Amino acid sequence: MSNNDLTHFAQRYMAQWNESDAELRRKLIHEIWAPTGAQTLVDPPVEIRESAEQLNFAVPALEVRGHDAMEARVTRAYEMFVASGEYLFEVGAATRLPAGLIGLPWSMVARADGSVAGGGYEVIGLAPDGRITSDHQFIEGVR
Repeated sequence: MSNNDLTHFAQRYMAQWNESDAELRRKLIHEIWAPTGAQTLVDPPVEIRESAEQLNFAVPALEVRGHDAMEARVTRAYEMFVASGEYLFEVGAATRLPAGLIGLPWSMVARADGSVAGGGYEVIGLAPDGRITSDHQFIEGVR
């Protein structure tokens, strides 16, 4: 994958999270994700970790798999953070990682003043057709 291809991939990946039109968001998800592609939230929010610990469970990784589940996940993130107009997700420079993986940093930025309210890093695996088969999401400091 060339640097231009990496940049294009990163832009399309982030576009799904910011897309206001549900039909366009669904189309992006089907184009970007393999039918059985999965996103795993490696380090769940503190509320989930605390609840699991209170029940004496190991901290769970959270996973969504398939187009329908991914659409629900992306739509909920859009509703929580972008729809109000308060935040926008921005992507950093994608990098090639060992084993054919892609690293993708991102930020959640306040539209009012450009301050960073949180962010994270994606480690993404692709199918031969270029669609996502696995996405391990690491979230840092979302307020």
